[in-house]
Amino acid sequence: MRPEQVTDPVAFHAEGPVWSERWGGLRWVDMMAGDVLSLAEGGSLRRVKVGQVAAAVRPRRQGGAVIAIERGFVLESADGTLTRLPEVWSDPEVRMNEGACDPQGRFYSGSMAYDQRPGGGTLYRLDPDSNIRPVVDRVTVSNGLDWSPDGSIAYYADTATHRIDVFDYDGERGLTSRRPFVDLSAEALRPDGLTVDAEGAVWVALSNGGAIRRYTAAGKLDVIVELPVRKVTACTFGGPGLDQLYITTSREGVPPGDDPLAGSLFKVVVGRVGRPVLDFAG
Repeated sequence: MRPEQVTDPVAFHAEGPVWSERWGGLRWVDMMAGDVLSLAEGGSLRRVKVGQVAAAVRPRRQGGAVIAIERGFVLESADGTLTRLPEVWSDPEVRMNEGACDPQGRFYSGSMAYDQRPGGGTLYRLDPDSNIRPVVDRVTVSNGLDWSPDGSIAYYADTATHRIDVFDYDGERGLTSRRPFVDLSAEALRPDGLTVDAEGAVWVALSNGGAIRRYTAAGKLDVIVELPVRKVTACTFGGPGLDQLYITTSREGVPPGDDPLAGSLFKVVVGRVGRPVLDFAG
């Protein structure tokens, strides 16, 4: 499997790719630039500034998007109008980082301290009525989150732990019974964004490993996709048949002149298919 480079290095720290038919293609974020990027079917690229930080984006059922920004959330309407919700916290040393929606249409995004101090972040949930509540505390680098096809399991990466964890999940009780799913500490690998395919397997980006890995629902490694970039940040399935894996990369912390393709978007056909993205009900 040879990944195809889709764009030039258009982002400093690209993250969170999402495919939605509502958008007619792919969106992802250039996180530290505060921009949401869109790739149309014809290959044209569009960039929209949403704040100092653009941490995560998901489609809204009524059109537009929900976006996690530095210290809270923005709602984008179908016509592109942006409405900023009240800040969740005031500490300028903490920012949002990555997110996803649950099967009930609630949007989660987790925070982290800029200096990545241990336990400095929290995973928050934005409900359709705009109520915001913390759901997991004492996280360090809150990152990839997605649900199993039947909605009974959620997978979550706190990058600093070198683990992907798994929660039991139902709509009433939320995330419960957290436990390790895959432990990468022996390899000193850092799990970043992740997505779950139609078979229930987890595809995870390795932010210091230059690759995407697929783990079955039993936690067995069965696919490795190597990238020509060391800092691989996230992945999602897209295309009309949801059979193309789109992959974002970063040049954050990369010395000038090193890793010339860092910040590019890639795609690869992996012989598996994804699922339609879970959207925000608000």
